[in-house]
Amino acid sequence: MTFTPETTRAWVDVDLGALRANARTLAAVSGSRLLPMVKANGYGLGGPAAAQALEPLEPWGYGVASVEEGAALRAQGIARPILVASPLLPAAVDGHLAHDLRPSIGDPAALTAWCARTDRPFHLEIDTGMGRAGIRWDDAAALSAAAGALAAAKGWEGIFTHFHSAETDPGSADAQWQRLQQVLATLPHRPPLVHAANSAGALRGRTFAGDLIRPGIYLYGGSAGGQGPAPAVVARLKTRVVAVRSIAAGQTVSYGATWRAPRDTRVATLALGYADGFPRAADGLAGRPARLIELGETLVPVVGRVTMDMTMVDIGTAQATPGDVATIYGGRVSLDQQAAAAGTISYELLTSLGARVPRCYGSVG
Repeated sequence: MTFTPETTRAWVDVDLGALRANARTLAAVSGSRLLPMVKANGYGLGGPAAAQALEPLEPWGYGVASVEEGAALRAQGIARPILVASPLLPAAVDGHLAHDLRPSIGDPAALTAWCARTDRPFHLEIDTGMGRAGIRWDDAAALSAAAGALAAAKGWEGIFTHFHSAETDPGSADAQWQRLQQVLATLPHRPPLVHAANSAGALRGRTFAGDLIRPGIYLYGGSAGGQGPAPAVVARLKTRVVAVRSIAAGQTVSYGATWRAPRDTRVATLALGYADGFPRAADGLAGRPARLIELGETLVPVVGRVTMDMTMVDIGTAQATPGDVATIYGGRVSLDQQAAAAGTISYELLTSLGARVPRCYGSVG
């Protein structure tokens, strides 16, 4: 049995070749240029590492959520455009300028503040139904004020919107795309870059491709609403067995004694818990699939409450020894399946990966 400092407890194997393969798929299906989202530390897998892996594909640039994330990419030598997808606050103008970051501008006051300071590029966000950020498509007064400022704005490089339900309601994306076109028709001119498509939108082909696509979850191996080809597996979360014990029928396991053994059995303890990104989750909620872990050739159920640092599984008559490796997701149990069993989504599982979980990078293409 081989141990390294990174794999003594819990770790995630990150296949950067699979990340690139997923990006190539999206570019081919959409026919558009990539603006990959590497925010939230590359969906938990490492933002700078993801960007470096995607560099050979020559994306237009990268998307982040904060000045700090953009600065981290610059520190790693990323020279392409970086779009900060969160709305610009006037107080943050200096940070954007210091690291040569494109802001997302979503209100006339921020637009005025940026243009008063610089002619550097910026992107205007239009809220076409997400209800989160951007100038509302139906706010005539704000759009009129923005149009007046844009007429003389030398740095106006792009305009975009954000789909709210492209994965589950494709018709909603059609409506939002049409609203964006209506807004464009009221503005002084079309900027060089129009973009809207997330992963699900990009898998619709040219429909919403615009000049750029902004893929996120599909890059990292998560499903994008069941449309198009399945993504290649990027992340495999693994941990080791640290204890095995016999449990008699009726005995309990973990905090709150919420699980009692229905028979004599054996329970293995895994060195991974909610502080590592495996949610505590409630036990036995109706309609939720069982939380299964791959251990050797067997899928075994989680029993009792997941604790901060450890998780217990019922192995029955299966063989397990301390030091054995268990795969939480990325093997026979997919990222999306594990997320559904925990009552969450793949995005949250990935971005919840704890800082103490080493990211072990490999590449196959």
